[in-house]
Amino acid sequence: MEFKNSQKLYSKGLKHLVGAVNSPVRAFASVGGNPLFIKKAKGSKITDVDNNTFVDLVLSYGPMILGHRHKKVQKAIDKALKNGYTFGASTKNEIRLAKIVCDAFPAMDKVRFVNSGTEAVLSALRLARAFTGHDKIIKFAGCYHGHSDALLVAAGSGLVTLSIPGSKGVPEGAVKNTLIAEYNNLESVKAHFEAHDDIAGVILEPVAGNMGVVTPKEGFLKELKAYLESKGALLIVDEVMTGFRSKFGGAQELFNVEGDITCLGKVIGGGFPVGAYGARNEIMEMVSPLGGMYQAGTLSGNPIAMAAGISTLTELKKQNPYEKFNAVAEKIEGFLLASAKENGVEMTVNRFGSMINPFFTNVTVTNFEEAQTSDTKRFATFFWEMMHNGVFLPPSQFEAWFLSSALSEKDLEKIKKAIEAGMLAVSKM
Repeated sequence: MEFKNSQKLYSKGLKHLVGAVNSPVRAFASVGGNPLFIKKAKGSKITDVDNNTFVDLVLSYGPMILGHRHKKVQKAIDKALKNGYTFGASTKNEIRLAKIVCDAFPAMDKVRFVNSGTEAVLSALRLARAFTGHDKIIKFAGCYHGHSDALLVAAGSGLVTLSIPGSKGVPEGAVKNTLIAEYNNLESVKAHFEAHDDIAGVILEPVAGNMGVVTPKEGFLKELKAYLESKGALLIVDEVMTGFRSKFGGAQELFNVEGDITCLGKVIGGGFPVGAYGARNEIMEMVSPLGGMYQAGTLSGNPIAMAAGISTLTELKKQNPYEKFNAVAEKIEGFLLASAKENGVEMTVNRFGSMINPFFTNVTVTNFEEAQTSDTKRFATFFWEMMHNGVFLPPSQFEAWFLSSALSEKDLEKIKKAIEAGMLAVSKM
């Protein structure tokens, strides 16, 4: 498999694009080599500019849950495009999609559509502060919630991949109200409340996806929510990755916990630029124009994204692929562990619903510190062997792999063979 055209485009892109990319993880910094440039995708496959076709386990980092260009979603997009691209005004489909989303999340009475997961999160933090009258937010090391200043600290995959502890350009004042706790460690949260009396809430991914897939320990989320209620603080649940990935709705329902504010990402727009935050009426009525917490966006509720989202979620509910997702993820976990054992490679595999991630370590990974014991050099070797054998992976040890309902048995066989080749290559390092 050759990548000559991607290499040419990379060289050409260096002139006018920063690092020839528009998002750091695409730069392949942690795996070496030049990034691939993609030409098209359909179903479970993605094709680069050299006409190499891969089984896609990136899926635009999650939202292409039905696979690429599903015929019903494509039809909805084509129909919407004929009516115009953007109006800067309200449309009927905003109301339709809002009902679908709120019905899927029991703790959500109202939702506000925005343009990205990052925008959803920064708006949710502002809302939590407005509602509680407090300033400080606790986040967990290794959880990534977008690139807003206040949260760009101990932020998981993108920063870890590039070995950047934070970001230049973020002033101390922007993070002075951000406190860092350890995921799966309630005591680390309590310690902050003992030291501060102005904490608005805690934000977390119910299942972390940017330090690799890391699931909450038994009872952690419920105990955290109960503790926050006792302190008058809010639980902000970032389901940008996990939303609709383990059930039709959110991961929090599976863990029997209700976040006070929930953030969602591109899956609710069929992969188009969209995000959302929602909560019970008491909280959402703080948002302008009902309340004094201001947030706005010209493209919010974009008609194309709304049409794609309605079609995607309607089809997803009809398919109800969640048992299949669990079965497929279990198979891939089996492929990884069996091949690792056969080749004498140390490995731990974490998975949740349609998200899965291998770690090249013998440590059980339950937090960011444990995730960092993974051998990233081994992952880089494994990554390129998988790519050369036709499986498209996120170019970082600390990113989740995602499954789509378009995956076939033939695709699984290809994944299995690629894993076997990858483990053999790692064993020879």
